[in-house]
Amino acid sequence: MIVLPEFDTTAFQIGPLKANWYGLMYMIGFAFAWGLGRYRASKPTNNWTPIQVDDLITWLVVGLVVGARVGYCLIYEPAYFIAHPVDILAVWKGGMSFHGGAAGVAIVAWRFAKSTDRATLDVGDFMTPLAPLGLLCGRIGNFINGELWGRTTDVPWGMVFPSQRAGDLPRHPSQLYEGALEGLLLFLILWVWSAKPRPRGTTTGLFLIGYGIFRAFVEFFRQPDPQLGFLAFGWLTMGQLLCVPMILVGLLLFVWGVKKGPVPPAAKA
Repeated sequence: MIVLPEFDTTAFQIGPLKANWYGLMYMIGFAFAWGLGRYRASKPTNNWTPIQVDDLITWLVVGLVVGARVGYCLIYEPAYFIAHPVDILAVWKGGMSFHGGAAGVAIVAWRFAKSTDRATLDVGDFMTPLAPLGLLCGRIGNFINGELWGRTTDVPWGMVFPSQRAGDLPRHPSQLYEGALEGLLLFLILWVWSAKPRPRGTTTGLFLIGYGIFRAFVEFFRQPDPQLGFLAFGWLTMGQLLCVPMILVGLLLFVWGVKKGPVPPAAKA
């Protein structure tokens, strides 16, 4: 087994200002999305301008952070945050929810599409390939923080995490599993798929299918949230339950897009 050292959660400090690793990884993830989006906008086959990418990423940051925090509070600890609503702003208490963040991002995509006279799915198809590297960065942040660890295991790469709640037991480094699948592998799949013009909605659908399958799979190795545990059958977790509608919607979008056929590219705005 591997004993994970207790990392200093502060990446650097300038006077009284501290930057922790988790927040820094979020910033790196947004930087990846911004850089990749601008790169794609420079291609003649894309009807996006760099300024539009700047605006989209800025609003996506807001939608993701707000949605992820509100989603966590409503999904994972509603009773506590209803009783302590001020703590919703204390993002260091509890955490963030991917599914809540996805809802926030979807709202931003819809509003951005209306403001730029685009189809919402066109915005979704453009932005979803930019997301997985941000997910990878977030999972690395979880790993550095020694949180969201996996279930106990006897595999050679099992890790002992420096948390009293984790116990002195080897566990799956499920954060790294998620980073590899939801982050790196999903990025490669989407980036290659979207390199050429595809039917509207298929890239968004592929993202929902891929994330849902990978997340549901890794949940078998990840320790369930202590306040929820298993929801049914002795193995179903909240993460898996939330992935079911994602996969179904993704399949519907992908099949619908393939049947509709390719959309002629529009001129750059």
